[in-house]
Amino acid sequence: MANAAGLSEIKSGTEMYMTLYPEGSTDKGLRLGNIVPDFKADTTQGPMEFHTWKKDKWAILFSHPADFTPVCTTEIGRLALKYDSLAAMDCLVATLSVDPVKSHTEWLTDVVAHCENKIEIKFPIIGDSDRSISTAYGMIDPGTSGEQTLPLTIRAVFIINPENKLMLSLNYPACVGRNMDEIVRCVKALQLSYKKSIATPANWPNNHEDIPMGEGRTTDYKGSVFLLPTVSDEEAKANYPGFHTCDLPSAKPYLRLVKAEVVGGEVGGEKKPVDETAALKAEIAKLKAEVAAKPAAGCCTIS
Repeated sequence: MANAAGLSEIKSGTEMYMTLYPEGSTDKGLRLGNIVPDFKADTTQGPMEFHTWKKDKWAILFSHPADFTPVCTTEIGRLALKYDSLAAMDCLVATLSVDPVKSHTEWLTDVVAHCENKIEIKFPIIGDSDRSISTAYGMIDPGTSGEQTLPLTIRAVFIINPENKLMLSLNYPACVGRNMDEIVRCVKALQLSYKKSIATPANWPNNHEDIPMGEGRTTDYKGSVFLLPTVSDEEAKANYPGFHTCDLPSAKPYLRLVKAEVVGGEVGGEKKPVDETAALKAEIAKLKAEVAAKPAAGCCTIS
């Protein structure tokens, strides 16, 4: 059964855990569960009002320290490669730095040229020259940024749910580039917990491949997830058939795994893009092998 919002009648992971966090902070800091600040800004795709732009959708706000810098150039390129996967999950993407929009537009030529795959930058890049957005989101210190000749935001990632609540934040220093596969994985995990009363284990979906079942037997639970402690065994049996309770020295039944297909989660990673050059080489090798196996008089060879 589902309620009017399309969520499980049992509290989802989001419903449960968001009750632990207030929608606003008492010290103006931005924390998990808070409603993220709204803002107006110019972008490479025109003006934006953030809450209106992402209305009822998931969104990623992704900051980079500065245009025309090496790590940022690779990050925007790699994020562009993941854009279609995120869009398929109904997740919008916007990036930001304190550079003006004109700088962003000029720099994107380098981003596209450097990326090893054919890419198109389909998401807006926000200009934050007055640093107001960076300050509101805690990406830059307002007390010192005015004194810097090169004010840099941290490398920040904010994943925001359809209710404009901050679900996850990642902060990196300027010297470490981000892993886009991890960002996509986090969106998948958050969306699954948004719908179901589950939490994802460490390394999900590459987790619990072999579960001991007694008498030397194991069962593959790769990509499985944990049921929340608030779900009773009766509810679990009714809503999550086939769940497995792990044996523990404490004998406490709190590790209850349910397979991914039961909750609609994915097992394994994304499909890798086809390498057209490798595919062509393989086809040529196949043709060579066929010709070598059936030589014909007067037939030319493939070289």
